[in-house]
Amino acid sequence: MRNHHRTILRTLVALAAVGALLASSLVSTSSGDLQSQIAAGRAAASALKSQIAAETTAIDQTAGGLAAARTRLSQVQSTLDARVAQLRGVQSSLVEARNHLMTLENRLRQATTALSSNLVAEYEGGQPNLMTVILQSHGFSDLLNQINFLSRIGHQDADIVGSTRVARLQVLAEAQHLSVLENRDHDLTNQVLTQRNQVAALQAALLQREIAQTGTRSGMQGKLGALNSQLGKLEAKAAAQARAAAIAAARANGANADGSSPAGLAVDSGGMVQPPAGAPAAVREVIAGGNAIATLPYIWGGGHGSFQAPGYDCSGSVSYALAAAGLLSSPLDSTGFESYGDPGPGRWITIYANADHAWMVVAGWRFDTVALAETGTRWAQGGGEFAGMVVRHPPGL
Repeated sequence: MRNHHRTILRTLVALAAVGALLASSLVSTSSGDLQSQIAAGRAAASALKSQIAAETTAIDQTAGGLAAARTRLSQVQSTLDARVAQLRGVQSSLVEARNHLMTLENRLRQATTALSSNLVAEYEGGQPNLMTVILQSHGFSDLLNQINFLSRIGHQDADIVGSTRVARLQVLAEAQHLSVLENRDHDLTNQVLTQRNQVAALQAALLQREIAQTGTRSGMQGKLGALNSQLGKLEAKAAAQARAAAIAAARANGANADGSSPAGLAVDSGGMVQPPAGAPAAVREVIAGGNAIATLPYIWGGGHGSFQAPGYDCSGSVSYALAAAGLLSSPLDSTGFESYGDPGPGRWITIYANADHAWMVVAGWRFDTVALAETGTRWAQGGGEFAGMVVRHPPGL
């Protein structure tokens, strides 16, 4: 984590340095200073890209933990549902037990009342003893009846006493059972709520972390976009300086009054360009391709559906010329040229592109539909749009 923070700090320092150089009015326009600024900007961009990749990895890890937490929460929720079903069963048992307890209490009350009634009746009426029954009996049959009656009365009282004792024991047992059920109800509820709260808290924490990490990455991506835009401006400025230096060197070596090279770089009467001596075959073929459409009209979207068209727009023109040398297999729009080939100006061919326009310099000549509108041919010397353009070149050229 400490290395992670150090990387962020280094990246921000590099960004601040580049931003300060661009904003300052004291920035030197020399080629060496521009190249230093470009190198610093590229280093900062590389650091930002690495940091964005690290943040993406961290987000993926957090997302994995969040998914695991959600899975765990789902499992706990399933357990909670099962516990809720158990609790409902406990509640049903509690209701049944209370009903049973009420029935037993009623039985106990009835037994007690019956026993009390018998005792009062015996006291008030007087319970005859066996001797009285024998003396007062009228014959043997009446004696047996009296004895049986006394026996039934005795059994009835014994049954009442026994029922009362049993009912009291059952009431005590049911009360204890109710206590166990209530304790179980309480424990189950606490367990389920504790687990659910813990997992929900974990999920919330992971979600907050994911939001924070995504915000950090978005901020870095915004800074990277701004840095790339600044780099494009620096590279365009460096390319303009390189082109100016090349023209100055050509003039110093005896160039023509219009700035063209005596080595053969000249526009003929048809608006065509001749390749310079020593130019690579690919450069010659690009020039030949450019010559083929140099004076054809500008048509928006021309050259994108097919290389063969009655007219070409800016990126369609550049695509046609590059394809003539096998440097492009299918047409690109101006945005596509922002990532074509390699970054920075090339030795023979340099492409300038942004979302709205694309043009290129080939062996010192500008190939641009803006030049077509100005002079009637896409080839021109000097000029061109540099501000806000991304600078690219074909590999090796």
